[in-house]
Order: sequence, then structure tokens, then C-alpha cells
Amino acid sequence: MDLETSKAVGPKLPQATSAGPVRLPDSDLSNAPDIGSRDRHTLIQSEESGVQLDLGELWHYRELLYFLTLRDIKVRYKQTVMGLAWVIIQPLTTMLIFTLVFNRFVRLDAGALPYPLFALSGLLLWLFFANAVTNSTHSLVSNANLITKVYFPRMFIPAASVGAGLVDLAVAFLLLIALCFYYRVPLTLNLLLLPLFVFLMALLALGVGLLSAAVTVKYRDLRHALPFIIQLWMFASPVIYPTSIVPERWQWLVTINPVAGIIEGFRSCLTGGSFAWLQVSIAAAITVTLLVCSAFVFRRFEHTFADVV
Repeated sequence: MDLETSKAVGPKLPQATSAGPVRLPDSDLSNAPDIGSRDRHTLIQSEESGVQLDLGELWHYRELLYFLTLRDIKVRYKQTVMGLAWVIIQPLTTMLIFTLVFNRFVRLDAGALPYPLFALSGLLLWLFFANAVTNSTHSLVSNANLITKVYFPRMFIPAASVGAGLVDLAVAFLLLIALCFYYRVPLTLNLLLLPLFVFLMALLALGVGLLSAAVTVKYRDLRHALPFIIQLWMFASPVIYPTSIVPERWQWLVTINPVAGIIEGFRSCLTGGSFAWLQVSIAAAITVTLLVCSAFVFRRFEHTFADVV
């Protein structure tokens, strides 16, 4: 096709004149895409404006948290022989070992609860907390390929590890129910507060997980120190021993330990006894404060994750 033919075949566009701007026909305007109605405007703020939690953005991407949690659950138990049975085997074997040592050899008095039930009630919450913090700490580094390719709230990656841990806790909770029926633990209204202490432990795990995940991206040494810190934290908490054996001069350490207040409150739900509301209130206040501070620290360094990870 020569040049003259192409000019004849091609569409004839209106020419601009000095009389004013060119007006397209009404049919062309009706077919034009409505760009303004589909564009999303993004407000970019400087660092001087301060760290913003932007809860609206978290709510907008809320479905992504569900899919990330589901992915973590599938990856954890993919190509495993026993699957979710490991969730029950771990606290069960640990409880049997502690029962043999502290109930048969040491003869530790666990109070109103039989020692196997006493140990299991503490181990379930502690294992959930320890595993959630450990998985959250490594989550950003292990998802480096995802962080560097697409934008989404990075906070959802550690939060998904905590959510996956809640599923494991729900499965392991069946073992606690069976043990309560075996020892004929009476049902009281205190059982209605069980979800509250599980929720507090989840918030505490999320707060510690966000902080450790943000620090691990820049300082990888924390991955090596974390198992030792978790182990020390367990022995400093009444997981396998009651707080009554702690000397009076060291009781303040138990009081400021949020894990201790949450576990003791969880056990009070099982025994039907009175709650140490001062200890529970301090644990809740520390948990909320730690979560808020960790969220601000995480948001502060979030824009550097893709470059450093």
C-alpha cells in the first residue's frame, strides 16, 4: 500500500484551527473511557509528618491476611506424615516429661489442678506464644521474594504466622478438653473468659513478633539469640510451676511478666477460682502498650524492608 492509498483509507481526524480547540463528536465522547472515576489517588507524605499506622489500609487489605494465614498452614503441613497430629504430640510429650520430673520426683504441689492438667494448660499457651514469635521473626526474611515484588501491608506477614498458630492452638485445645473430662474438672462461669486470655496471648505474640521481625531484617543476629531468649522467658514464667513457690522478694518480676498474668488467668478459668485482677490488668496494659509501640516501630522501618531484606 502506497502513501496516497494509506491516506485515503485511514480515518480523517479534525484539524486544529486558530478559531479555538477542536471539539470531538458526541459519539466519540460517549465512547471515551472515564479515567477519573477509576483512578485511585495515593497521598504520599514525607517522613516529617510522622509514622502513620493507617488502619484504613489494613482494613482494605483484610482479605489478604486470610490468604497469607491459609498459605502458612498449608506450607507447614505439606508433605508431612502425621499432619496436624504434631500439634498434639508436642504438648503431650512435653507434659508427660514434666509430670514425671515435677510430680513423681520433685513432688511439686500444683494447687487445685492435677499436675498433668496444670502443666498442659500452661504449655498450650506457651507453645503457641513461642512458635508464633519464632515464626513471625523469620517471616519477613523468608518472604523476601514476595516483599520485593508487590506492595501490600508488610504487617500482615508476621500477623499471618500468629493466625496460623491460633489454628494449631485450637487443635491442641482438644487435648486439654479431654484431660479436663478425665480429671472431672467442674464447669464454672469462669470458662467464659477463656477466649479473653487466648486473645491477650495472641496480641502479646503479635507485638513481640512485629518488633522482632522488624529488627531481624536489619540485624540477623537476633535469629540466633531468639531461641535462648525464648527459653529464658519460659523459665521466668509459671508455665511448669505455680507462682506460689516464687519467693516474696521476686514476686514483682512475676507481676511485670505479661505471660505470667495471662497463664495464671487461663488456669483460674479452669479451676473456677478467683482471678488476680491486678496481675491480669498489668499484663493486659503491658500487652497493649507493647503492641502499639511495636506497630509504630514496624511502620517506621517498613519502607526499608525491600532494600535490606
